[in-house]
Amino acid sequence: MSESQPAVTADQIAAAEALLALEFTPAQREQMIEIVNGRREQYGLIRAADLDNSVPLSLNFNVNAADSAPAAVPRTYPMSAQPPATRPDHLEEAAFLPVTQLAELIRSRQVTSVALTEMYLNRLKRYDDVLQCVAAYTEELAYAQAARADEEIARGLYRGPLHGVPWGAKDLLATRGYPTQWGAAPYIGQQLDADAAVVERLEEAGAVLIAKLTLGALANGDVWYGGTTKNPWDTSEGSSGSSAGSGAAVAAGLVGFAIGTETMGSIVSPSTRCGVTGLRPTFGRVSRYGAMALSWSMDKIGPMCRSAEDCALVFSAIYGPDGRDMTISSEPFDWDPARDPKGLRIGFVESAFEPEAAETDDPEKQELYRDHLENSVAVLERMRGLGFELIPIALPDREIGGLWTILAAEAAAAFDQITRDGSVDQMKRQDDSAWPNVFRAARFIPAVEYINANRLRTQLMQDMAGVMSDVDVFISPSHGGNAMLITNYTGHPTVVTPNGFTRKGSPTSISFIGGLFKEAETLSVAKAYQDATDWHRQHPDLDKALAQRDDL
Repeated sequence: MSESQPAVTADQIAAAEALLALEFTPAQREQMIEIVNGRREQYGLIRAADLDNSVPLSLNFNVNAADSAPAAVPRTYPMSAQPPATRPDHLEEAAFLPVTQLAELIRSRQVTSVALTEMYLNRLKRYDDVLQCVAAYTEELAYAQAARADEEIARGLYRGPLHGVPWGAKDLLATRGYPTQWGAAPYIGQQLDADAAVVERLEEAGAVLIAKLTLGALANGDVWYGGTTKNPWDTSEGSSGSSAGSGAAVAAGLVGFAIGTETMGSIVSPSTRCGVTGLRPTFGRVSRYGAMALSWSMDKIGPMCRSAEDCALVFSAIYGPDGRDMTISSEPFDWDPARDPKGLRIGFVESAFEPEAAETDDPEKQELYRDHLENSVAVLERMRGLGFELIPIALPDREIGGLWTILAAEAAAAFDQITRDGSVDQMKRQDDSAWPNVFRAARFIPAVEYINANRLRTQLMQDMAGVMSDVDVFISPSHGGNAMLITNYTGHPTVVTPNGFTRKGSPTSISFIGGLFKEAETLSVAKAYQDATDWHRQHPDLDKALAQRDDL
């Protein structure tokens, strides 16, 4: 907002409500003022952009409103050579094994799916009191799926490495017969008479769903109607969000793998905080049928696992068209765990690794920023030591602050009913940056600004196409260099993986970001890094977590 523009007042908001047939309380108007005035600054950024008449909207209109037949995609599950699988004396010693090794124990029938399911359910029940990561158990379904897996494997029907492996679903994925409550009080008790496409496909792969895992309310943060999901490494802090329960459960060895979603950091951020490996696929890779919508043009679904190879195996099961989500591409996923990624062009965001990237005006965060940067620089050194030639790149230098308008408008539209009927007031978080206030303020976003923000997004996508013409994959600190923000708007895939710890003992991460539909290449580079390090094999001391709980 320029100095010549007077600030919007509560009275003016009330007058605008009358034009729009809305009615908010005086307190809600006062809370909105900061967002409404700040959004005028975003409109200024949009209007200052050079939007020639030739720049189109970044969204495509599809005249075919009817369902189309799903396209067939190859579903193969190649795995790297695994060490001999031996059942541990105590099955809980297998809790932190990656899917690749759990699969060998099940395939060789040294461990039954029923036994593994019971072990993980027991761990969930033991540690959920401190981690607050379970929204609902799917115990009856789990034992039925596990028994079926054991029976099929015993008669020689092996569906692949996910067969019999217990997993957890972020609780915005519909599961028939169980609650799907989206982390938000207005939806407590909600049951949807459908299975999400991801749930269907993992059942087809033989995986065993044992729990619905928590998410920050309506996919924001780690605070849900039942509390705050905790970081297993340090239960004095939340697990970050919004795939909060998925990150915590995988890190704590409570599931074999989990599914998360991301609109703006919701896989990357909890993967970083909890020290797990996450894949945020290219937009339009995994069907969102049966998943809560937050932003139709930005929502993405992906696996959260204990290794990049695990992510590849899970992604192999869930990607591709289903005839219901019309945004989904039929591009194949050609995963080869033996691929040598040194033939790929690997870049790095040069400015994000310079000392200045760790500078902050907040002295309390200075050490944290420095720790993250040091661990990120060490990744470049390790990659060069492995023989990779790294190409310095720069991300688009375009003002994108106004693009937040897209997410705010789409999210507000998705939850317009509870905003207008007032049930949004039941949500646990009611602070200025929480959804209730954001939804109300978004009611005053002009349609013209939303459309022009999407045209700016088109320009950003074109800019990124230029960057990716020089590299196949690039490396960036997960929360540095503006990479996460930009690539969520442009739809590029990211693999986030642990790369060390802060001085206080919390995990840090690095992101490998690929060209559109280049999940296989991106995972291959991440796997090469993990093959040369063991950060992804570290796991938290849960007895310490219990002790922390008792001390609080």
